[in-house]
Amino acid sequence: MSRKTIEERLAQLDAQKKNLQARLNTQERAKDTRRKVLLGSLILERLDGVEDRFSADLREWLRRELPGFLTRDNDKAIFGDLLKSLAPSSEGASP
Repeated sequence: MSRKTIEERLAQLDAQKKNLQARLNTQERAKDTRRKVLLGSLILERLDGVEDRFSADLREWLRRELPGFLTRDNDKAIFGDLLKSLAPSSEGASP
């Protein structure tokens, strides 16, 4: 059995490092995605929950910020229902 050269061992270690880094990156992306899903769930729950000052402020903030944040047409379509529900009602508005 021949011994590996130092260069071969370094190449093997480099490949292992790249593999581990890729796994770490995958874990970090999954964690980031999970945080976004949970945060979005909290926001949607607050929007559907009891009307209080926080929910009203949240609605107003989303009404202002969300349309400018969504730049892709398919993203706008996904949030279409929410954007409609955030739109100011025409009740009490003068013609």
